[in-house]
Amino acid sequence: MGAWGLALALAWALLLARGRALENGLAWTPPMGWLAWERFRCNVDCEADPQNCISEKLFFDMADRLAEDGWRELGYKYINIDDCWSAKQRDASGQLVPDPKRFPRGIKALADYVHSRGLKLGIYGDLGTLTCGGYPGTTVDRVEQDAQTFAQWGVDMLKLDGCYSSDKEQAEGYPKMAKALNATGRPIVYSCSWPAYQGGLPPKVNYTLLAEICNLWRNYGDIEDSWDSVLSIVDWFSAHQDVLQPAAGPGHWNDPDMLIIGNFGLSYEQSRSQMALWTVMAAPLLMSTDLRTISPSAKEILQNRLMIQINQDPLGIQGRRIVQEKFHIEVFLRPLSQAASALVFFSRRTDMPFRYTTSLAKLDFPDHAMYEVQDVYSGKIISSLKTGDNFTVVINPSGVVMWYLYPMAQPWRLVKQQGPEGGVRPVIL
Repeated sequence: MGAWGLALALAWALLLARGRALENGLAWTPPMGWLAWERFRCNVDCEADPQNCISEKLFFDMADRLAEDGWRELGYKYINIDDCWSAKQRDASGQLVPDPKRFPRGIKALADYVHSRGLKLGIYGDLGTLTCGGYPGTTVDRVEQDAQTFAQWGVDMLKLDGCYSSDKEQAEGYPKMAKALNATGRPIVYSCSWPAYQGGLPPKVNYTLLAEICNLWRNYGDIEDSWDSVLSIVDWFSAHQDVLQPAAGPGHWNDPDMLIIGNFGLSYEQSRSQMALWTVMAAPLLMSTDLRTISPSAKEILQNRLMIQINQDPLGIQGRRIVQEKFHIEVFLRPLSQAASALVFFSRRTDMPFRYTTSLAKLDFPDHAMYEVQDVYSGKIISSLKTGDNFTVVINPSGVVMWYLYPMAQPWRLVKQQGPEGGVRPVIL
């Protein structure tokens, strides 16, 4: 089956799957926002490092940046707390409480402020005796209580990790938390780490069940601030795309982890590559960088409007790697709504820019079609590209060229319709 036949089959499958998705009406497109972990980890030393420790100041600051620097209007709306926010013990009633020194006003006050800025607040929990950082976990008997606590605080997303829990506890606890969150009556996006603790693949991971339980899920290990880490994630997702791609869709997404653009480990070209590859994979776009000091070039990559439009495409089909050349060029395709497509030409080379020649026909696009093409990064437009036309893209080492393709009207698919001033204009049937 060619790329377009596959796209049609997937579109029908997604429409059928919507009825089986988690019934909270949330995350119909991949969530976008900011997450603390990769950049700030479990830094709790606010005396030595008050600007960068896990405290209410950090999240107030990031909320201000999302609201004031153009992020919110582009869809980056979640401010997500990760591990190490809580006190080391629950209170006398058994309720989770934030660290009183680092969050003196409490999570409810932080949520109220985030909401006042037109944003949403996410928080972290762990389905185990302890979180990964050693803070109180949410054991199975505490699930309903903690769900109610998060709802009362005004939380809008929960990431539930899996450290210090058994397979049995995960199998019981992850579905139980989905029901508990829904029972609060508050819309809370539910991010599960369950598959990552089960190896990410069937038979241990049941993706049909996951889509009924979670809005997004971590499949694989944590991202690190390095190009090797990005490549390992891309390799794993590509190697297992036949299993992973059908699992994703509106309301339920594979999560390859955070965007590390703007940190220390990626070059400019590699940053552009991560953004393009995460977009073509229909990944949540959760930045983990310091938005107070981000460079103009990193900000430009993350705020690319056409890129975000592609990521948020309502059809919700995850892209696939469709070509893997022996000379280390790869091609990824994501079918989009209205018969559009996104193509990513990705170079794993480390020597020099590579001239890659191919055609849409070689990439299984429909015969005798014609497209308008826009380069997602440069904005350059190629008009009237026919399926059979050879073209060449120049891809920098560890870089990408990304195209947005939109089908143009074909002569045999046109009718004449009365236009302004008595003229006629073509209309696509």
